[in-house]
Amino acid sequence: MKNLEMIKEMTLAHGPSGFEGEIKNLIKKHLRGKAEFDQDNLGSLICKKSGTQTAPKIMIPGHMDEVGFMVNSITKNGFIKFVPLGGWWDQVLLAQKVTIKTSRGDLVGIIGSTPPHLLSAKDRKEVVEKKTMFIDVGAKDRGEAQEVLGIQPGDPIIPSSSFQVLNGTKMVMSKAIDNRLGCCLFMDLIASLEKHDHPNTVFGVGTVQEEVGLRGAATATNMIEPDICLVVDVTIATDTPGLEKEDSEVKLGAGPVLTLVDASMIGNRGLRDLVINTAKENSIPLQFNTMMGGGTDGGAIHKIGPGVPTVVISFPTRYIHSHYSIFHYDDYDFALQLFISLTKKLDLGTVNKIKQGF
Repeated sequence: MKNLEMIKEMTLAHGPSGFEGEIKNLIKKHLRGKAEFDQDNLGSLICKKSGTQTAPKIMIPGHMDEVGFMVNSITKNGFIKFVPLGGWWDQVLLAQKVTIKTSRGDLVGIIGSTPPHLLSAKDRKEVVEKKTMFIDVGAKDRGEAQEVLGIQPGDPIIPSSSFQVLNGTKMVMSKAIDNRLGCCLFMDLIASLEKHDHPNTVFGVGTVQEEVGLRGAATATNMIEPDICLVVDVTIATDTPGLEKEDSEVKLGAGPVLTLVDASMIGNRGLRDLVINTAKENSIPLQFNTMMGGGTDGGAIHKIGPGVPTVVISFPTRYIHSHYSIFHYDDYDFALQLFISLTKKLDLGTVNKIKQGF
């Protein structure tokens, strides 16, 4: 499993929405000498790889941010109250370890709430809500938390997790797979294009603040003015107990996923067909899904300027928006092969046909 160390480094790095600088620096480190760098005013990183032609411009975004939290306030007894950065299901939070990043360094804490032993029978049956939770950092009071430990309102909070290949399989478990895996893919693609001619200019983009409203996707697209966009993200695997009756089963290890429609975008028909045909021609397994309860950076990108033909290609992933997610390395490898093949095909004539497809 090549480049597993890069995936480990990227997923374990800290970068919740609005605090993606560490991820940006890692991307620059891995692509130094292989791409030209620019950024928008929100902080999205644009990595330009010139091919044999300046046009068309192919945008391949993967968002750098992960779901996290922010310090909201400190109680008089030294406990940290927090607000979410991105979507969290309350049930996955209790007793989980987190890292609070302060101006003096990183601190460890654990998410707590009122113990069930002290709740009424009725309250024990209710889901504990984030607003009633707190983070325990061991401080005796607010003064120690602020003056000694250096915790201040506005400090970012990140899930504290480890990286592991599960039990000799190709299943990989870590935090922030959503969507550091997408960043890794465009990094691997740009590195691979050093060995391949491509009739276009590729822009791998590490977008910011996807989890809180697709914000960096819009500003970066305004800068690039792309002709075509291939969004790379994760999608929900439906191969776990309780989801056996899903109409469209999405399995780990069965290939990348082409999203036909989600809550924010309908995939461009011509570009969709190109993805399907390219996968067939190269014997790359391809899965399909619809996701009417969520969206990706494509939801913002396809509406910028005169419009950008866009599709979303994703990695099936279990347990997103939690301390640990799982993906299958073969899906990553197949996706990279697919993106290399697509990039080599997207010349000006092909892109113009896609644009004029309606």
